[in-house]
Amino acid sequence: MTLAYEEGDVARAAGQTKKGFSLRLTSATRQRLDQRARETGGQPTSLAERYIEEGLRRDDHPVVYFRDGAAGRRAAIIGSRLSVADVIATMRQNDNSVEETAFVLNLPPAKVEAAIRYYADYQDEVDDWIARTEEAAARAEEAFKRSQEVRA
Repeated sequence: MTLAYEEGDVARAAGQTKKGFSLRLTSATRQRLDQRARETGGQPTSLAERYIEEGLRRDDHPVVYFRDGAAGRRAAIIGSRLSVADVIATMRQNDNSVEETAFVLNLPPAKVEAAIRYYADYQDEVDDWIARTEEAAARAEEAFKRSQEVRA
């Protein structure tokens, strides 16, 4: 089976275009890719691109893995359920101290450093995640306050 990307398609990342690329897969791999795409409601080419991108990122950042959650897919720290964004947000709240962040999150300092290295490479993406998380938390807090007012 051949998997091909068309030149000119808009990439997920703003301002990037996709370039043509052909990839030969075994029938078994293609079937598994198609099955996973059906399960997730996506397209096989998009899923293959995600797998390749995440694999390349894992090569560069071996302490980071990717996981799905209620708010979407994100980079997380191996051996924990903490996202890179959680680590960076906590570090900001602790005067950018690696030691304090490690203590608060109960992580080895080396894993905090790994999150910082990932952040250095994907700062816009992580900052966007932090902003969306903070906005969602603010909306949830407002909804809670409104529900408390109704009960008063």
